[in-house]
Amino acid sequence: MATEADSRIFRDGSIRARLRSLYEDDTPTGHRFRYALLAFDVFTILFIIATSFFERARWIEVLDVAFGTAILADFFARLSLRRRWWLEFARPTTWADIIAIVSFLAPVAGEAAGFLRVLRTLRLLRTYQVAERLRRDSAFFRRNEEVILAGINLAVFVFVMTGIVYETQHPSNPHIGNYADALYFTVTALTTTGFGDITLPGTLGRMISVIIMIFGVTLFLRLAQVMFRPAKVRFPCPTCGLQRHDRDAVHCKACGTVLNIPDEGADG
Repeated sequence: MATEADSRIFRDGSIRARLRSLYEDDTPTGHRFRYALLAFDVFTILFIIATSFFERARWIEVLDVAFGTAILADFFARLSLRRRWWLEFARPTTWADIIAIVSFLAPVAGEAAGFLRVLRTLRLLRTYQVAERLRRDSAFFRRNEEVILAGINLAVFVFVMTGIVYETQHPSNPHIGNYADALYFTVTALTTTGFGDITLPGTLGRMISVIIMIFGVTLFLRLAQVMFRPAKVRFPCPTCGLQRHDRDAVHCKACGTVLNIPDEGADG
């Protein structure tokens, strides 16, 4: 006869198995769940931006707690799937989640710090399971994968830097009143336009401006390079491993091996 402890272990094991199926397994339910997490992340980001234009109100604090509770549940669920869960705290994305949780559950700690949540969105998108699912589901994604990922990298950088500008400047800089002001400055600094109507005073402000210009321009050039170079397809050469080839390539340019690149129109 099973003891209460045995029953608890069974229940815990069943819950862990279900969580693993949702977060890691290659199943339709798992893919839908991970897409739902991505949608939740995007909605969280839009919420943070939108509420920066409003004064603190009861309904915003209620939604803050709701978001924080959901993120906390997701955080512990992912942590429970790791055998060496303590190693997760060596990841910057883990601390980004912790900051987001604290910022939502304790608004006085600086609710806009939740912008760091976007870092986990990028990590989730670039996991093998989600990327592979997008390749299967979307011909557009397959054709433009590198451009899409390069664009996401640039967008994430712009958003994170906008959040940093807003967090560090809005308490003391009258020109940074909301996310729109912070985004405006970030874009003008990124493009080195520098209209001069908004500046970040002090050493910290100048360092933030330098970071935006150096790293932002680098990411922008990377995106431009991917967009304007000749279109290639990803297909690993079975001999030398070269990944990128012309769409109509018959032989590998590196080693001459005959390639059998699948034609997406062959089944039509």
